[in-house]
Amino acid sequence: MIEELVMDFIQNSKRNYISEADALDESVVGLKLFDTPLIGYADAGDELFERFKTDTKITGGRFMPPKEWLHDANTVVSIFMPYSREIKSGNSRDMITPSNEWLHARYEGQKLIEELSRFLIDELTKRGYQCVAPDIDDRFKSFMGTGTSGTVGNKGLTNSDYGSNWSERHVAFVAGLGTFGLSKGLITKKGIAGRFTSIITDLKHEPSHRDYQGIYEYCTMCGVCVKNCPAGAITLERGKDHTLCADYLDGMLETFYPRYGCGKCQVKVPCQDGIPKKRQK
Repeated sequence: MIEELVMDFIQNSKRNYISEADALDESVVGLKLFDTPLIGYADAGDELFERFKTDTKITGGRFMPPKEWLHDANTVVSIFMPYSREIKSGNSRDMITPSNEWLHARYEGQKLIEELSRFLIDELTKRGYQCVAPDIDDRFKSFMGTGTSGTVGNKGLTNSDYGSNWSERHVAFVAGLGTFGLSKGLITKKGIAGRFTSIITDLKHEPSHRDYQGIYEYCTMCGVCVKNCPAGAITLERGKDHTLCADYLDGMLETFYPRYGCGKCQVKVPCQDGIPKKRQK
């Protein structure tokens, strides 16, 4: 049922294409934002959710498990929205600043995702189910990060200062959609370039199989994202420095307001469109 609702929404939503009124230039009019989504399911009582709540190294100790969002929760539905080929190829032209295609995918794409969340809540509620979408819930909170979250400057912050009380990527990991990459994006079978959303509901659904155990299992640590990052925020030794990334994004926000973005770690990398093959040792 949920798969049908999601697919129907994406296929019929005009927001999945850039309108002439929104377009930054003529070249992006009619541009498709997202391809066919991936959907995964997690048991709302999965022990990993409690681990995320208490382990400060993973989520900063701020994560709210599903049953704190919805007391009678049974299932967490995680949805990955992969960017279209045009979005990814557009952002590959210039590896310093975000392309117009990427800026639209990040800004108009987020509006579409929020509409999808509201649509699913409405449809599930009509069918008698309780549900919550944390990313549009009043209780959702993000901490520190870029100016897009309302903070002023990032000097002196450490990686543990960044986060939120609901992590779409960690939820997707639990729901079997993929594992993390060096850039802290999630590598799915449709790649790393895209966006996530999720719904917590009392509807019961069999959890998706996780064909991995390690949190970085799909990442080959090839280092291409390190070379791609214009902010120098990724290293093989330390992974991603959130402050350097946030500072760069703040600059992009000042330049392209109200749009912003980067995404260079998600394009022209082996995991752009799928799970990369492990290198032979």
